[in-house]
Amino acid sequence: MSYRNSKVVIVGAGNVGSTTAYSIINQGICEDLCLIDARAEVALGQALDMSDAVYFMHRNMSVHAGGYEECADADIVVVTAAAPMPKDSNDRLEMLKPSLGVVREVVTSVMDSGFNGIFIVVSNPVDIMTYYTWRVSGLPRERVIGSGTYLDTARLCRMLSEMYDLAPASVEAYVLGEHGDSEIVSWNSATIGGKRVDDVLRDNESRTKGVTRDDLRRRTIQAGWDIFSRKGNTCYGIASSTTAIAKSILFDENRIMPVSVCLSGQYGIDGTYLSVPTIVDHTGAKEIVEIALEADELAALQKSAELLHSFYPRLGE
Repeated sequence: MSYRNSKVVIVGAGNVGSTTAYSIINQGICEDLCLIDARAEVALGQALDMSDAVYFMHRNMSVHAGGYEECADADIVVVTAAAPMPKDSNDRLEMLKPSLGVVREVVTSVMDSGFNGIFIVVSNPVDIMTYYTWRVSGLPRERVIGSGTYLDTARLCRMLSEMYDLAPASVEAYVLGEHGDSEIVSWNSATIGGKRVDDVLRDNESRTKGVTRDDLRRRTIQAGWDIFSRKGNTCYGIASSTTAIAKSILFDENRIMPVSVCLSGQYGIDGTYLSVPTIVDHTGAKEIVEIALEADELAALQKSAELLHSFYPRLGE
């Protein structure tokens, strides 16, 4: 798989899907991009609008709308389609029941086309929907990846960088587990410029201003809702993180990123999808990286896995 002749299909041309499409063409990571949506005219309108933008980006890309037959030769299918978030809700798990039918129909239609590439699942609740996509598709587990806590990780790194007036890239930290309330931060491996975050918090009291680990975790969880409550959706951050995952696949980058994958004994967890550091290359989830967690972090990660696994019986056949 390479940039040349590579193809990405995005199912769902709403805010997240269309912004992901625009992020992909803006970075020029594939040659062929197709949008699919139950509202065919919306998908077509988005594709036509983006096709105009391609001219100004000096790209040689095909951006178009189509049906599920387009998935037959796709390298990646990105699933953003889901039921709308219930009003006045701040729990992604509430989307589970109404979204199941949507995701099942999408995955079945994709697989009926003869698709043999890699799924990137964005639909919430993303960890459960990624597991469901894997089960319905019948693909090997390494070829079904969820966007997971990659965006949460970016939010945490941004918060820490702003506290100390640094570039976000100077912060190395992982948010793991569920993309939701049970997610954890691996403080044991978190560093700023090579210095442990715990030491930075302690040694810079004037800039830390009493902010604690728990404060940062709570703010990370709340960040998405702070955006959602104001504009009714989040799209730019998740689109950028999804594009980064797709780029690591298409360009065989072997980047380590916290994405939702199926564990098989790592961290004492088996058969559950949740986010852990993972090497992502042209094969998908190439390898799960086991980092050293503090005892309470490991226990919290396993508790997060138990919570997610408890929903599996509700998924039906």
